[in-house]
Amino acid sequence: MSARSARHTLARRALAVPCLLVLAVGVAACDRAPPTLPESAGYGPDPQLPEPVTSTLPTIKVAEAIGWQNGAQPTPTAGMQVTAFASGLAHPRWLYELPNGDVLVAESDAPPKPEDKSGGLRGWVQGLFMKKAGSQTPSADRISLLRDADGDGTAEVKTVFLENLTSPFGMALVGERFYVANADAIVSFPYQEGATAITAPAEKLTDLPAGRNHHWTKSLLASPDGSKLYVGVGSNSNVGENGMEEEENRAAVLEVDVATGASRVFASGLRNPVGIDWNPANGELWVAVNERDEIGDDLVPDYMTSVKEGGFYGWPYSYYGQHVDERIEPARPDLVAKAIKPDYALGAHTASLGFTFANGPALADRYSSGAFIGQHGSWNRSEPAGYRVIFVPFAEGRASGAPQEILTGFLDGEGNAQGRPVGVLVDTRGGLLVADDVGNTVWRVSPVASEAPAPAAGAAPEQAM
Repeated sequence: MSARSARHTLARRALAVPCLLVLAVGVAACDRAPPTLPESAGYGPDPQLPEPVTSTLPTIKVAEAIGWQNGAQPTPTAGMQVTAFASGLAHPRWLYELPNGDVLVAESDAPPKPEDKSGGLRGWVQGLFMKKAGSQTPSADRISLLRDADGDGTAEVKTVFLENLTSPFGMALVGERFYVANADAIVSFPYQEGATAITAPAEKLTDLPAGRNHHWTKSLLASPDGSKLYVGVGSNSNVGENGMEEEENRAAVLEVDVATGASRVFASGLRNPVGIDWNPANGELWVAVNERDEIGDDLVPDYMTSVKEGGFYGWPYSYYGQHVDERIEPARPDLVAKAIKPDYALGAHTASLGFTFANGPALADRYSSGAFIGQHGSWNRSEPAGYRVIFVPFAEGRASGAPQEILTGFLDGEGNAQGRPVGVLVDTRGGLLVADDVGNTVWRVSPVASEAPAPAAGAAPEQAM
C-alpha cells in the first residue's frame, strides 16, 4: 500500500467513527445530498454512471424492520393477487422446488464471525445497522419443507426438512442426492421423493471460502446433466480493504465436480453473485450481482449478466467494464482492460439478491420470457431503492425492456421495512414465490382469473416495455 493510500485509509477510519457512533445510539442515517440522477437511470444495458463521490463518512440510511402489522401484506401489480404461502418462518432467505412440487425454504442468517475477523469498531457498528434492518438474528440453520397438496396457494404442511446446518442457502437435487450450500461447505444427503424430512448425516462434497464471511450466502445451481454444481461466492470486503489474500476463490462463481468435489473458478470479478439460473432461451449461465458501496447514491448499479467461462467482471479494480475504482492500490490495468461489461443494470444499492428466469407463461402471458428479481433494499443511499420484486422482459435471450414492478409495498408510509424480498421462484403451478426475511413469510403471487395464462402453447409472448 502506498503512503498516500495508507494516509487516506487511516483518515477515513478515524473520521468515520463519529458517524458510526451516532448510528450506534440509534440514529438511522448520516444523510448526504440526494441522488443526482433518477433511480431509473441506473437500469438497463447502458446505465448512467456519474463521477464517483467519496467522503469520509459513508451514507447510512436504514429502513427499520418492523414486520407486517394488523394483517398488512405487500401489493401485487394489477391483475395479480398475493397470498401468504407460509408464515411464521425464521428469516427465510432462499427457495427451491422439488420435482413433486414440495417447496424448500432455507431459514438462515449470517454465521458468527471469528474474533480476529470481526472488523473492529466499524464491523461492530455495521452489525448494529444490519440488525436494525432485520438481519444479525441467530440463524435457524435449517431448511423447512412446505407442501400445498390441494393447490389452493397456501402450504398446509410445514415440516423441518433438514436441521443443524451452517447458515444454509443454495440447494440442488441431483439424482437421489440433495445438495446444500452451507456458509463453509457443500454437503449432500440421500433423498427419496415425497420425504418430508431427512435424518441421514451430511456428507461433505467440498469446502467453500469462509472465515470473515463479509458476504456469507452461497447460492447453488446444478448443470443440466447433473455433473457440475455452480456456486456464487461473494467477496470478503467492499473493495478489497481486507487484503486481496482474503479474496481467494471469492467474488466468483465456482464450478464444482459432483463426482470428485474438485472445484475451480469459473468466472471472477463478481463482487457478490447471489441469484443464479440458466437462461432457457440459450442455456447461458446468468447471475444477479450486488456491486460495491460508498462512492455515491448512484454508484455502482447492481446488475444481472450472462457469465462466460474464464470471464473477469471488474471487481474490485473497475466497474461496468473499464470504469476504474481509484480506491484500489496497487492498480491492475491489465485486469481492467479485460473486464467484461455486465448485460443489464438493476439500480444502485438495490441489493438485487433473488433472481430466476420465467420459462413459459408464468403468472400471465406477458411474463412468459424474462427474469424476476427480488430487490432486498438499500442501506448506502440517502433515498431508499429496491424493496420490491421486479420483472425484466427478455427477447431472444437478452433483456429487452424496462423493469416492471410485480410486488411492492414492503416499505410503509414512514419508511419502515414491513418486509424485505430475497429469493424468488416460479413454481410448477405458475405462481411466483417470494421469500421475505423480515416478514418471515413466503408470499405467492398469482393471476386473478381474468389474467390466467391461456393453455394453448406456441403463442408469441407479449413484450411489455
